Amino acid sequence: MLAAQDPSQQPPPTTHELPIPNPNEDDRLPNGKSRRNEIAKQEHEQALKDADELIAVAQQLKDELQKAGNYVVPVSSVKKTEEIEKLARRIRGRLKE
Repeated sequence: MLAAQDPSQQPPPTTHELPIPNPNEDDRLPNGKSRRNEIAKQEHEQALKDADELIAVAQQLKDELQKAGNYVVPVSSVKKTEEIEKLARRIRGRLKE
C-alpha cells in the first residue's frame, strides 16, 4: 500500500512562464526602427495607393456613364461600382486600425 507523502516534502511545482510583453513597450526591428511606426507607415502608404485607385475607378465610371447615354447602363459600370465599394471598405478598415 502507498503511504501519503507529506506535502511539505514535495518540490514546488515548476512553472515555465513566458515574460508578458508590456503593451507600452515598442518592439524594435533589427535596423533599430520602431516596429509599430513601420507598420503604421506601410498602412498609410497602402491607404494612399488604394485611394488613388479608388479615384481612378470612379473617374472611369463617370466617363462610362457619360458615354452610355440616358437610358443605358453598361454591365462594366456595375462591376466598377462593386470595385469602388471594395476599395472603400479596404480603406475604411485601414483607417480604423
